[in-house]
Amino acid sequence: MEQSPLTVLELGAHCGYSTVRIARALPLGARLYSIEMDQRNAAIAEKIIRLAGFDDDTVELIVNPSDEVIPRLRSDYNLERLDFVFMDHWKKCYLPDLQVVDYYRPDNVLFPGAPKFLRYLRKCGLYEWKIHRAMLEYSKGIRDGMAELVYQGIK
Repeated sequence: MEQSPLTVLELGAHCGYSTVRIARALPLGARLYSIEMDQRNAAIAEKIIRLAGFDDDTVELIVNPSDEVIPRLRSDYNLERLDFVFMDHWKKCYLPDLQVVDYYRPDNVLFPGAPKFLRYLRKCGLYEWKIHRAMLEYSKGIRDGMAELVYQGIK
């Protein structure tokens, strides 16, 4: 992370690996809200997160779909802003979720792909963005990429 975010949103905790990696990089007093829609994945993630030493004050795991949680972040969690958002959930949710957050860093945008998301980025003019080339995790020889976006505001 280039800056020291205090309020972080992770979409797609899966087994908690990225949650722990993000939490370890946070400054003292920061809080990570991790959303996972699958109950079984969330149960595993919860164990991994707590085993890594993070309590509810540092990492809050929310078990629900992102489209139900994001609109309620202000009312249910008193969040006024998000300093950093990491998306690694359902690719079809990237675009609608992007439209409600300010800073965004999704992965797997090239393969299996999020073409509507990439088209939106190219046309909307709201984000400064670049693609970081990578290989698809757990697979040999499949090219992928991670998009890094910084919200520029309405022009």
